Amino acid sequence: MAPEFFEFNGFTAQIKRTKRIKSATITVEEGHVCVVVPLLLENERISKLLKDKNCWIKEKLALHREAQPKSTKQFVSGESFSYLGRNYRLKVHQGNYQPAKLSQGRFVITLQGGSENPELIQDSLQSWYKKNANTKLKQKAKRYAKIIEVECASVGIKTYRNRWGSCSAEGDITFNWKIVMAPNRIVDYVVVHELCHLIHHDHSPKFWSEVERIMPDYAECKDWLKQHGEGLEV
Repeated sequence: MAPEFFEFNGFTAQIKRTKRIKSATITVEEGHVCVVVPLLLENERISKLLKDKNCWIKEKLALHREAQPKSTKQFVSGESFSYLGRNYRLKVHQGNYQPAKLSQGRFVITLQGGSENPELIQDSLQSWYKKNANTKLKQKAKRYAKIIEVECASVGIKTYRNRWGSCSAEGDITFNWKIVMAPNRIVDYVVVHELCHLIHHDHSPKFWSEVERIMPDYAECKDWLKQHGEGLEV
């Protein structure tokens, strides 16, 4: 079933229909509004539900935005956004909502108000980055785990302010989704860095020796992040 979206009073909600429930539920996580509804629920009922929960949803979204670093982006057509080190220009169309996608070398988003609501454009772009970061980082972690000969319990993404990844004592690894804006080699370095923590849970000389064994140029990657990391933003 094709994704379904409602553009509603300053935010966009993804609608998921299922036979397995009899009543609708709304979740707001990481700035993403999701409404799970019975398979045949009418659109009018969904609109009423969003209207009834409008204040609660906007409060949740506001809290999420307040917790994020302020972006210097304007979210207008022609602006560039990076993915794996390559810049892609944004094109905003006016029409029924279509989420961000990478098409023919551009980020394309369609909104009823066009460029009038930069927050909706930002949310849509962030959703695209998070989805693709989750896929790409899991692929890279799987590949490098075989090379390093380690196993991680899980791989996921989070929004971090001051770190690019984390490795728990239980072997759960999480990455800052914004890292996929960096060049491919830098992304690889962050993945290798966290996987090596499965062997050494510190930053001892032994840890860095293991990182260097896999990536002899790791120091250059580390320096790149120090110099350019703050510029990786959406």
